[in-house]
Amino acid sequence: MTDEIWIADDDRGVRFVLAEALRDAGLAVREFGDAESVREALRDARPALLLTDVRMPGEDGLALINDLKARGIGPVIVMSAFTDVATTAAAYRAGAADYLAKPFDLDQAVASVQRALADVPAAAAPPPAPVVPAHALLGESVAMREVFRLIGRIAASDLNVLITGETGTGKELVARALHEESARRERPFLALNTAAIPSELLESELFGHEAGAFTGATRRYAGRFEQAEGGTLFLDEIGDMPLALQTRLLRVLAGGEFYRVGGRELIRGQVRIVAATHQDLDARVAAGLFRADLKHRLDVVRIELPPLRQRRADIPLLAQHFLAAAARELKLPPKRFSKAALKAVAQRDFPGNVRELENLCRRLAVIAPGAEILPADLGGTPAVPALGDWTDALREWAAQALTDGESEIHARARDAMDHTLMQAALAVHGGHRQNAAAALGVGRNTLTRKLGASRTRRPSRP
Repeated sequence: MTDEIWIADDDRGVRFVLAEALRDAGLAVREFGDAESVREALRDARPALLLTDVRMPGEDGLALINDLKARGIGPVIVMSAFTDVATTAAAYRAGAADYLAKPFDLDQAVASVQRALADVPAAAAPPPAPVVPAHALLGESVAMREVFRLIGRIAASDLNVLITGETGTGKELVARALHEESARRERPFLALNTAAIPSELLESELFGHEAGAFTGATRRYAGRFEQAEGGTLFLDEIGDMPLALQTRLLRVLAGGEFYRVGGRELIRGQVRIVAATHQDLDARVAAGLFRADLKHRLDVVRIELPPLRQRRADIPLLAQHFLAAAARELKLPPKRFSKAALKAVAQRDFPGNVRELENLCRRLAVIAPGAEILPADLGGTPAVPALGDWTDALREWAAQALTDGESEIHARARDAMDHTLMQAALAVHGGHRQNAAAALGVGRNTLTRKLGASRTRRPSRP
C-alpha cells in the first residue's frame, strides 16, 4: 500500500482543485480520468484512500468501489453531481466512508479524507451491496442533495427519525426510502396519520384491542405496532397526537413493550419509528402540548424537507416527471411542456408544495387540449415570488457555474445585480435618474457611472 490519495474523476478541473487542496494539506496525490486507469494502477500499487466520481466514461464509480471493497482496498469516498437516494444509499452500503455532493467545499473534502484515513481499520469490512430499488424522490437542488445524502447515511441504522417540513413536501416518501434502504426492507412498512383518526380510536389503531374491550370490539384486533413487527412504522402528523397517547407511546419507545386495549398479555416488538410533522415541536413542547421526553425519543435524527419555493430549480424536473407519470397511470397520450409553460410553472408559488405540483400535472395530463402544454393551459395567476426566492436562484446558479468551472463569477453576478436594480428603479421613477438614485440609496453620479459601464460591458445573466 502507498501513502497516496488517488482521485478518479473525468472532470480535469475537479481533479486539479481537489488534488491541490489535498497537497496543501500535506498529502501525496495521484490523479486518474476513469475507472480503467485506476484498475491498471492497482496492478502495481494500492492507495491509502480513493476518491471517485460516480458517473465516468466506461465503468462507473459504484462498480469500482464494490470491487475494491471486495478485495479489501479502501477506504473510499464517493463524489457526484448526480446525487439521489438510490446512489447515495448504494455507496454507503458498498462501504463508502463518505459521500461528497458536487459542488463541495474543499475544506469539507479535505476534512473527510483526513477522517477516513484516521479510521482505516473500521473501514476494512464491507457489507454486501443488494439490488438498489427505485425511489419516487426526485431533486437536483443543493437542499435535496443533502436530504438524499442524509437518507443514505442513516437508512441502515435502527435510529428513530423525525421528518419535518411543510404539508406536501414528501415526508412519507422519505420515510419509505429510509425503510427500503434498510435491513428491514423485507418486513412491513405501515403508515398512520395520527391527525386523521379520532383520538378515541387512535389508541386501538396503534396498539390493538381485545374482543369486548369496548362497544363494537367483537374480535381481537392487532394494532399497527404488531402489524409492523420487524419493519417500520411511519407516524405522520405526530405533533397532533393527544397527550394521553403520547405518554403511552413513550413507554413503548422506552421499553419496546405494550398491551392491547383491554388486554393483559404483554407484547414485545421490534419496530423502527419514523415520525413526521409540519408543526414546530419545540414550540408545542414550550406550550405544554407535546411531551419533551417523547420529542427526544423521536428526534434522534432529524431530516428537514425544504418547501418547493426553496428548491425552484427542481420544479422543471418534477413537473416533467409527474406529467409523464400521470399519462402512464391514466393511460393517456403523452404530453410535454413547452419551454414557456415550463418556465411559467417554475415561477409559480406552490403553497401545497410537491403535492400541489403533482396535482397540477395530473390535471394538465387530462384537460390540456394539445400534445404540447402552453402557458395558457396552466390557468390561474402565478404568485409573486417571495423575497428570498431570488437568492435561492442565485445560489443554484452559483453552484452550477462553479461546477462548470466558469470564471469571474462574483464580478458577473455583481454587474448583473447592479444593472437589474438600476433598470428597475428607472422604470418605477419614469426614467428620472435623481429619484431612481435616491430610491436605491446611491448618488446620482454613481447611478450615471454604473449605467455607462453597463452599456459598455453588458452583464451576462446569472
